[in-house]
Amino acid sequence: MKRIGIFLLVNLLVLTTIVIVTSVLGVNRYVTANGIDYYSLLIFAAVIGFSGAFISLFLSKWMAKQMMHVQVIDPDKYHSAREQQLLNMVHGLARKAGLQKMPEVGIYPSGEVNAFATGPSKNNSLVAVSQGLCDRMNADSLEGVLAHEVAHIANGDMVTMTLIQGVINTFVVFLSRIVAYTVSMFVKEEARGIAHFLSIIIFQILFSILGSIAVMAFSRRREFAADQGGALLAGKHKMIQALQSLQRSVDMVDNQQEAFATFKISGEKKHGLRQLFASHPGLEERIQRLEQGR
Repeated sequence: MKRIGIFLLVNLLVLTTIVIVTSVLGVNRYVTANGIDYYSLLIFAAVIGFSGAFISLFLSKWMAKQMMHVQVIDPDKYHSAREQQLLNMVHGLARKAGLQKMPEVGIYPSGEVNAFATGPSKNNSLVAVSQGLCDRMNADSLEGVLAHEVAHIANGDMVTMTLIQGVINTFVVFLSRIVAYTVSMFVKEEARGIAHFLSIIIFQILFSILGSIAVMAFSRRREFAADQGGALLAGKHKMIQALQSLQRSVDMVDNQQEAFATFKISGEKKHGLRQLFASHPGLEERIQRLEQGR
């Protein structure tokens, strides 16, 4: 379930960095003597917004490896029976899904029962499982989990999400500058420059958080699609068994790693307003949909 968390974190950091650099260099010339040039601002916002999203996409796999301490299994070297099983399963499922290049396969050191997939494209991807999942899941449940992750890759979910994030970023940059300009008009003229700059940063972070609601809604929909894809690749009974195993191990999900939460296959169930920011639907609902063929 860690697929989107790193992406969102990196996207926010990259977007903020780009904004600071462009502001310091003075390349964001959308404010004229007559006020805001909305057309120039929209072009500026789109360039910045999509740049931030695509830079985040290309950094996603490297960031996941570094921050999660993923140990990638080298298929050309000697490895344990469990590592060989992981390689065989992922590569077999990837071929069945029609992937031209096999994903990298890795294990990250954590007692939680979870797994994730990430990468900028179908031909440059990573499937990683926790040590806890390796130790606790049987072969059928493990195959169901891996099928779900391979389905994410085959569906091109990271690229689609990048396009959605690019649109969200564009509106975030566009709206934050309009609001910041309005705010700066209420302070003394000599302080308007710094007020405008600080307001941009504040409102951009605020609007980015609000925009993540749309990204999370997309993520929840893609989880259902990945479950269906996993059922086609590994078999419906294995996919259901995998989700039931995760349901029994829900207390062994590391909820302290919020930045990675949306990458994983399983996460903490949320209620009320927190559900708007949840990257995954509840496991019970996912199992129910698979059983009903939806």
